[in-house]
Amino acid sequence: MQNKQIQQYNGYAVQPSVHRLPDGSFSSNLLLERIDSERDEGRYWFYSLDYFRSEEQALQHSTHWARKWVDTRG
Repeated sequence: MQNKQIQQYNGYAVQPSVHRLPDGSFSSNLLLERIDSERDEGRYWFYSLDYFRSEEQALQHSTHWARKWVDTRG
């Protein structure tokens, strides 16, 4: 299962996603891409940031985690 929602935040395209695990939980994943970068150097993949009981919780976590990462790393 993949749920993709692309947002923009402080110069990054933020694409949270989830996948359902065999036990029914959801893994929180994330793709961040610098908007001004045309190369893979500006692309960051994060897998299994945490696990949640619902798809919505996992997506919210990915989005929140992305904002914190951008704010602290830029």
